[in-house]
Amino acid sequence: MPLIDRFLSRAFTRGQLTVTFPDGRTAQYGSSDPDLAPVAIRFADRRVMAGILADPSLGAAEAYMDGRLILERGDIADFLMLATANNRWEEGKGTLNQGPTRRAFDNVLHRIDRFNMGRQAKRNVAHHYDLSDRLYDLFLDADRQYSCAYFTDAANSLEQAQADKKAHIAAKLAIEPGMRVLDIGCGWGGMALYLHAKTGADVTGITLSEEQLKVARARAEAAGVADHVRFELIDYRAMSGQFDRIVSVGMFEHVGPPQYRTFMRKVRELLTPQGVMLLHTIGRAGGPGVTDHFTAKYIFPGGYIPALSEIVRANEGLRMFVTDVEVLRMHYGYTLKHWYDRTTAARDAIVALYDERFFRMWQYYLAGSMVSFLNGGLVNYQVQFARDRGALPITRDYMAAAERTYIEG
Repeated sequence: MPLIDRFLSRAFTRGQLTVTFPDGRTAQYGSSDPDLAPVAIRFADRRVMAGILADPSLGAAEAYMDGRLILERGDIADFLMLATANNRWEEGKGTLNQGPTRRAFDNVLHRIDRFNMGRQAKRNVAHHYDLSDRLYDLFLDADRQYSCAYFTDAANSLEQAQADKKAHIAAKLAIEPGMRVLDIGCGWGGMALYLHAKTGADVTGITLSEEQLKVARARAEAAGVADHVRFELIDYRAMSGQFDRIVSVGMFEHVGPPQYRTFMRKVRELLTPQGVMLLHTIGRAGGPGVTDHFTAKYIFPGGYIPALSEIVRANEGLRMFVTDVEVLRMHYGYTLKHWYDRTTAARDAIVALYDERFFRMWQYYLAGSMVSFLNGGLVNYQVQFARDRGALPITRDYMAAAERTYIEG
């Protein structure tokens, strides 16, 4: 039996995958499963097989991007859902082809790649966030919330879930009138504008993306709140001042483990003695790991998804209390399904902006991320910190009460 057949036979046991090989041979793997759509693919040349055997995720991604892995039944999301349903994180099967030598090499490579000093951090951010505004308008909600939404019901719209996310975070921050708030990694300004609108706080948002900064400042001007919601192009390490509250949504993934301690130390320095911080980040359900090659190469150079242990360890010895931890398990999967569907529907517009290969890359990125939350080992963490044990109420009841007020108000 050829090596590729052995690999596919082991990788696909649930659900049905049909493969047509470059020589015209057709083979079927797995068995019908009512919960999984059957998928049929065709390999245009032998390089596809070699790439998948060498690195399944990167090999499949590049073959799909180049049009050499062809979907004849189903789409790329169906294919990746089928692949990951056969290797769910909680079932503990692990990566099929990653031996100890490969793991050791990856660990060294990613330690170097994730160091993320200031100048490199700005280049890494620009690689992803300084893409065309039009691209993000095509798949995000109107407020451009480019982070995990909060689904109080899985059937909710993306717009509702993103609005509920902002209310959920605002409630945890327990902001009072007159407070100063810092938003680290403010994106296009939606969270900062929301916090001011709902609480009256003065908010400063900081980013390393020049494109996001332009949009955020324009939004504050248009809303007539530029005196109370300010945006700056600055690295968090260079920030100064004192803030009653700090929020960071979807930015910690770009910090890099060697800088985690620096990040937490800076947060403590910027917080007032009664200050509170809310960290919202993608996280690993298990222990520390490495960034997959596709993501590191094409999507988030320098990016790394932290384990909860790495977040908590970065705070040890700084004398900040971890006051609350919430694990959002399925929410980002639902969010990414909306983004994937909108991206797929906007194919012609995205190809016109870039090209077919970019469209396929973006599709693969969103589909691969989606199945990583629905079947893989990714979750979303919201971790709350406080400098003083008495800075917040002693139960979580205040969060639910404030959240209702923000949603209904």
